Amino acid sequence: MAGARRDTAPPEGGSASDDALLAVRAAEGDEDAFAVLVQRHAPALLRLATRLLGTRTEAEDAVQDAFVSAWRRLPEFHGSASFGTWTYRIVTNRCLNILRSRRPVVPLETAAEVPAPEHTVSPARIAEARGAVRELGAALDQLSAEQRACWVLRELDGRPYDFIADAVGISQEAVRARVFRARRCLTQAMGAWR
Repeated sequence: MAGARRDTAPPEGGSASDDALLAVRAAEGDEDAFAVLVQRHAPALLRLATRLLGTRTEAEDAVQDAFVSAWRRLPEFHGSASFGTWTYRIVTNRCLNILRSRRPVVPLETAAEVPAPEHTVSPARIAEARGAVRELGAALDQLSAEQRACWVLRELDGRPYDFIADAVGISQEAVRARVFRARRCLTQAMGAWR
């Protein structure tokens, strides 16, 4: 996707080495260090969770649960992956569990509609765009939770395959296969809108 992020650096400032130092301090009980990590990574993780779950409320709960889990598990964090990748994995797993446990229904209101000046958009075009959004929502509902997570991380968040593999806990080949299947399903489902 054009303009999408492709880096794995901490999303909201700071460096991976800063994160590693803060994670060590937080593992030793430094709540201020953990607060900096939360402040640095929460916006990107909230965007991810919102894209995966479709509702801001569920996304906020998932991210909060993930940070609570990360705080408790900090002594287990040995830095084999960056703190950002580690928290992406925790949030992704939390979101996958939520997606697996609910009926495959996503509220249509979650799809962002780009506002346009009223004088350039006809009611027919607005209705058509809303129809496309509904179809996309229905098509996303047809994907498995893992396909949806891989597709969102790749296409909407712009993450590289190795990052997605770490975040979802599968091989890069499995990520590629899930993204490919998701693209194929979405292309078929959205064929009428081409």
